[in-house]
Amino acid sequence: MPHSPDDKKRALTRLRRIKGQAEALERAIEAGADCNLLLQQISALRGAAGGLMAEVLDIHLRETFEHARVDAAAPPAADDLDATMKILRTYLK
Repeated sequence: MPHSPDDKKRALTRLRRIKGQAEALERAIEAGADCNLLLQQISALRGAAGGLMAEVLDIHLRETFEHARVDAAAPPAADDLDATMKILRTYLK
């Protein structure tokens, strides 16, 4: 979850863009738009969702590993690493 105001603002901006794209896709389907246009809009929507996922993943990794770097004397947290690897496996499917 984005915690800093800047990170939260960027994530919400991306999410609002996705919402707008989804609404435009809905209107295009209701209007009986050509399949080529629909496929283009779906592709843009998928790209926007991927961008949001990458942004949140970047924030998560930076927060997780920045904390570890600040406290370098502490042993690495296996739970943090396992959770990060699980997210990466899910994202990279």
